[in-house]
Amino acid sequence: MNMAGWLNFRSLNQEGIVFAIAVVLFVAAAIGLPGFIDANNLVAIIRSVSVLGILALGMAVVIIGRGIDLSAVAIMAMSVAWYLQLLNSGTPDGLAFAYVLAGVLAIGLLNGFLVAYADVPAIFVTLATGSLVFGYVRSQLITQDAVPVPQGHWVELLGGLRFLDVPIEVFVFAGLAFLFFLFLRYTKWGRYIYFAGDNPVAARNIGIPVRPMLVLRYVLSAFVALIAGLLTAASLHSINTRVVNSTLLYDIVLV
Repeated sequence: MNMAGWLNFRSLNQEGIVFAIAVVLFVAAAIGLPGFIDANNLVAIIRSVSVLGILALGMAVVIIGRGIDLSAVAIMAMSVAWYLQLLNSGTPDGLAFAYVLAGVLAIGLLNGFLVAYADVPAIFVTLATGSLVFGYVRSQLITQDAVPVPQGHWVELLGGLRFLDVPIEVFVFAGLAFLFFLFLRYTKWGRYIYFAGDNPVAARNIGIPVRPMLVLRYVLSAFVALIAGLLTAASLHSINTRVVNSTLLYDIVLV
């Protein structure tokens, strides 16, 4: 490697290094795995990654503000499982969704309040609320690990939507990523999140509402988890609550 190439390599930032590694892995898989670059396989990979990406968007907002949300996967799986259970038991769609949305926002508010106002470390709060959500919903609100989507329901129809032969989940992820980019980059509240994450004491001293912003981040993360859960159910026509005990949470944090 000549001097110019070495300097270019040294100037790579974290994002550039991760992108370079991803390109190398993609090329290696394309060469070593037959059928890897088949269009159907690539679409399936992108579809599965989209849900992970959506969850990572909510987690990113929390992490930017020096927090972490270990309850995201539990909220994703258990809220949608409860929603589908209500539908299968005959509860009107609007009422069932209102119950679930209220529960999701309440968990987000609880996480934010305990972290922001009770000064409990986020890792303990969200680990506890995630366990609470999983245990309570599984034991009291649903009757089985895998809850199916009712036939003909809009969630099932959503899973079959495609544009240019690309699943709708991919476009939802792209749209949400763009909205999050606009929110964090160009809005006052988005800049507040960065300021509070960089130096919460200085942010509070210049008048930024650090504690309310902290609550907002956890509420937003919970809401995004609900969206990811609905898209998972749309894709699989069911939701399996055992995903809470998988490695998905670590994948989200890594992203």
